[in-house]
Amino acid sequence: HHRPRQGHARAAGDLGACDEERHGAADYGGGVELRKPSGGRGADRNHLWLARSWQLYHRCADGQQHARRHGRNCGGRRGVHRAEPSERHPLQARRSEGAHMTRITTWLRDPNPTSRRQARLGQAWMAWLRMRRNPLAMIGLGIVLVLLIMAAFAPWLAPHDPITQNLQNRLLPPLTPGHILGTDDFGRDILSRILYGSRITLFIIALVAVTAPVFGLLVGTVAGYFGGWTDEILMRITDIFLAFPKLILALALVAVLGPGMENAILAIAITSWPPYARVARAETLTVRTSDYIAAVRLQGAGPVRIILGHVMPMCLPSVIIRVTLDMAGVILIAAGLGFLGLGVQPPLPEWGAMISAGRKYLFEQWWVATMPGLAIFIVSLGFNLLGDGLRDVLDPRSAGR
Repeated sequence: HHRPRQGHARAAGDLGACDEERHGAADYGGGVELRKPSGGRGADRNHLWLARSWQLYHRCADGQQHARRHGRNCGGRRGVHRAEPSERHPLQARRSEGAHMTRITTWLRDPNPTSRRQARLGQAWMAWLRMRRNPLAMIGLGIVLVLLIMAAFAPWLAPHDPITQNLQNRLLPPLTPGHILGTDDFGRDILSRILYGSRITLFIIALVAVTAPVFGLLVGTVAGYFGGWTDEILMRITDIFLAFPKLILALALVAVLGPGMENAILAIAITSWPPYARVARAETLTVRTSDYIAAVRLQGAGPVRIILGHVMPMCLPSVIIRVTLDMAGVILIAAGLGFLGLGVQPPLPEWGAMISAGRKYLFEQWWVATMPGLAIFIVSLGFNLLGDGLRDVLDPRSAGR
């Protein structure tokens, strides 16, 4: 700031500006001023013009500036655009990917989203962060991803044909050259059969996951929303299915329908829907009396629109958790049907059928039945760990942690 009478027309005898106000941090004697005059007004010139945002244009005299100033041709300096003034700072380097990701994460974590899309993506991002903090859930997710990769790339990952027999190579032990996990009693490579068997396992899981939960969700929401005799009839039918063990009921259905993959999937789906109906009914009973359901009903929405558009979405998190936890049971039931010869039929490489074929060699050639058994164990463990992680993530009580 100027002292009084230090403007353009300073009175005689007044003190001049301090050195700090005339020169830079390094005292270059006789350096030029790099700031425009204040342009004061009034008798004492104490009414200063306000600062503006324009750039000061100046030219420094030779010898009165830093030795290596910013410019295009100063000391081999590069990175300044040709159209820039020779005295301005160089262009900033391109922003790193880390800075770009920081902007994205800040946008996702915004507590006041500006759109429905931002709100949903933000919720998904926060759920992923909670999932990452659970190491067991990440292990389960990794196992499921490995299963998906095995099923998708089995023709390229398998070293041999899973069905072609070679009796000269029968019952080779693990770590044999060309057969890492050994061979079975027909000389077929066990690793190739496990890789192709993952396709059958994933196919069974996928079909059961898109049939049983959907039917159970529909039955549960209808029973919970309408109540009364509708609830009584649907829940008593559900109790009848729950009264029988799933494997026993699946065995009875397959015995009636006949062995085969399609009949096994149908039997598993028919025996798997009652738990989802129970979960959906419990969620619906807590949702149907909510204020937003009453508001939608006052707007003229019918029962079908309310159930499909407002009740079912609230039941989905609990159903998804139950589906993930039940996948291990589905795998075991499918393997049990294959073990008993009522599921997938030979020579298809189904893991349960592979265990059944190797049980007679269990004490001498243990790898024939042990390797597919380990595959079933690892995949079932992965789905259980993933289900536990999803339960922690999708639980509304953990959303604030």
